[in-house]
Amino acid sequence: MAAHEAPPDIWGGSRPSSAQTGLLIASALTSETFAPSLAPRSAVDQGLVTGLSVASHYLVAVAAQDALSGLAERLVGSTFLVGSPWLPEQHRTRVLEISVDLLAVPVGTSLALLVPAAPRERTVRALARFAACRVALSGAAGASLDLGHAGAVHLDRALGLSGTFARVPLSVPLGAGVAYVVERNRSHQQLPTPDLGSVSSNSRLVSVLVAGGVVVGLSGFAAAEGLLTRRLGDALHEVLPGTTGFWRVVARGASLGAVSTAGVALWDRAMQRIETATLTDEAKTAGLDPTTVTTSTVSGSGRSLVPWATLGREGRRHVLSRVPTRPAAAGGTVDAPEDAGAPPRPFVDALVGPATDSPDFSIETVMGRPAVAEPVQVYVGLDSAPTPRDRVDLALAEMERLGAFDRSLLVLVSPTGTGYVNYVALAAVQYLALGDVATVTMQYSKRPSPLSLGKVSVAREQNRRLWMRIVARLREMPEHRRPRVVVFGESLGALTSQDVFVDWGTIGPAALGIERALWVGTPRTSRWMTEVTTPDRLEVDPDTVVVVNDYPQLEELGPERRARLRYVLVSHDNDGVTRLAPDVAFSRPDWLSPEARTPRPAPVSSDVPVSPRGTPPWARWRPVTTFFQTLVDMKNAQAPGPYRAWAHDYRPDLLRFVSAVYDLPADPEVLRRLDHVLEAREELRETLIAHAEERRRAAEERSPTTVAP
Repeated sequence: MAAHEAPPDIWGGSRPSSAQTGLLIASALTSETFAPSLAPRSAVDQGLVTGLSVASHYLVAVAAQDALSGLAERLVGSTFLVGSPWLPEQHRTRVLEISVDLLAVPVGTSLALLVPAAPRERTVRALARFAACRVALSGAAGASLDLGHAGAVHLDRALGLSGTFARVPLSVPLGAGVAYVVERNRSHQQLPTPDLGSVSSNSRLVSVLVAGGVVVGLSGFAAAEGLLTRRLGDALHEVLPGTTGFWRVVARGASLGAVSTAGVALWDRAMQRIETATLTDEAKTAGLDPTTVTTSTVSGSGRSLVPWATLGREGRRHVLSRVPTRPAAAGGTVDAPEDAGAPPRPFVDALVGPATDSPDFSIETVMGRPAVAEPVQVYVGLDSAPTPRDRVDLALAEMERLGAFDRSLLVLVSPTGTGYVNYVALAAVQYLALGDVATVTMQYSKRPSPLSLGKVSVAREQNRRLWMRIVARLREMPEHRRPRVVVFGESLGALTSQDVFVDWGTIGPAALGIERALWVGTPRTSRWMTEVTTPDRLEVDPDTVVVVNDYPQLEELGPERRARLRYVLVSHDNDGVTRLAPDVAFSRPDWLSPEARTPRPAPVSSDVPVSPRGTPPWARWRPVTTFFQTLVDMKNAQAPGPYRAWAHDYRPDLLRFVSAVYDLPADPEVLRRLDHVLEAREELRETLIAHAEERRRAAEERSPTTVAP
């Protein structure tokens, strides 16, 4: 070799791109997306989990590798190692690039170890640890590709080939190899039920196709947005002063703004369609005269201040589901007639036929003794008044008109996003109180709970205003005549009612005169729940609040502890709604800690329905992936299903919790009878809804419309 002959290029040209690093990491982590979580998933759900997880892993990896590449470029542009006798100039760039990748591994790992996971840690701390880990992972992946590419170059030269091996993209095969090892190890795990294992080959094919569609869709959108940005930026650069880079940044902002505007418009249109659907009369209530199916003690009746038409779908269902106090004789009257000559009939009687053919679910029959009073149900729909203040005024006026303050128990209800109030909870409290109870509910949204998160502030304002006005009204009454005040909330309704007490701990409910509260399915994002379950807070009395999975777990606390309880939160351990939060993407939640995954003993055999206790032992926290798995678990937890204590279905739990928390005791025989009655009411209600369209068509045939001449 001549004295000044350049040494051979051992690296084989430019380094692998950030996109290749992203592909390697995303491919390697694909297998983990098939791991089981809280509940089984369908093939389509699995495809969504895989597609969204893979796309997210790719984007995070590309961002991390771009950061490392940027650091390497700054070093290359400096004088670092320039003129070094042991490093030829033509190799300096690649050596610095691979050195940055290699150094990222120990540096990122060390930084992550310096900020270990801690209970209830701040989001910034968790994000810093996540970023450090991802930088280390990207560095390892980038270095692996660099070294693998260098090895391929050497192999080509050794075999006399002209870049045959060097042209092979290493990202996908390397990632697939890692994924195979992970999948092989995971497939040996013993799961309690086959449906939690790997999906079948046919189902997995569907999952892969769905995942591919998600990835291709996201990639296509990103490519189109990038092309639009470049074209628009270049066009602006030609006619306006400034650099190409500057105008591309401007173009990117404009394109993202246009996409956001279109997204908002589509979102608003979808929400309008959802809300409009809740305004139309349902088939099962279409054509019904409110005075024939309601009594004078519910909103929407003939003399009510709240018009029937403004109650919305859930409001109408709510007032129709009132428990009758006395049996309905065939052709006779029940309860308090709204108008003479037009006696109202019970919900079931009005919808399925004569009273003699209807199940007798009256308080007198079920409880074996006469009702003390007629249950009062105040419901103010979102369209019943224009503003939160007006709805509060209307609710108070309706409470006065219906005699809500004359009942011994007043239940403040915060509904779910659609305005739904759990029928089982409502019926349970009416049975146990022998009708001597009033409930008041104000709707704050017409959308499903996941789409109503932007309405939480409205609900909080409504609840706070109403509850403060109620406590002021009660103080005007003689103490011996004041009703006991309790709260009920489910799902988003639990969060919106708890939000009233944020920063006040357990002092908040007591300050508003609320004696007891029962919340079921509280979303994990509830700030108040976090406050009252955090130890050593001055505003929290830990003896008054508890979070349990089931009623036997409440009994296990012992009589003395239960006597001090005032606020009970029931959250099933396998309910995705109570587990999902944004930080699950980058920080291991407490419900996936090794302690939480320790099997818990099931309660002794009893008639009480129980949801599975504890986090499944096969569940593991996987950054990013667990978030999308839990997101799908949340969706599936809210799907209608059989009457059982499972996931986000708390109906079988409610009777005994209502009895214990609201201090409405009943003997075991009565509770067993109510168990059967409440389930039968639910089955009948679901049957009515399922056949609503048939009844509507039959009603139209019986009452043909008359065409005007």
